[in-house]
Amino acid sequence: MPTPDDHSEYLARAIAALTPAGRRRVDQLLEQLAGLAGEHEWVVRFATARKDEADAGRTAVSTTTDSGRMLTRQELDGLIAGFMTIRDQEPLDDVADWANAVVALLEDEARHDRA
Repeated sequence: MPTPDDHSEYLARAIAALTPAGRRRVDQLLEQLAGLAGEHEWVVRFATARKDEADAGRTAVSTTTDSGRMLTRQELDGLIAGFMTIRDQEPLDDVADWANAVVALLEDEARHDRA
């Protein structure tokens, strides 16, 4: 069974594998998410942390989990559904892989939230 550390490593690999076009697409998607989040402060922080990671080409472990732990159950469910949609519909393979890594992290947080 994969651990949260495995998923953090998966996200790090997915970010490192983003092409320049993939980075631009990830930025675009996360800017849209932050714009749609409205008054959901932790969703905005989550989107900003993911954007900063993609821009830097590496993950920041503390922001990978900290903002996820502050999300409500409803926010987690919404983010999981949204990133699954990106994963399933995104034509750029590197972006789809990145979205799948984000889904894995969010699902870890959802399991942690239930425990």
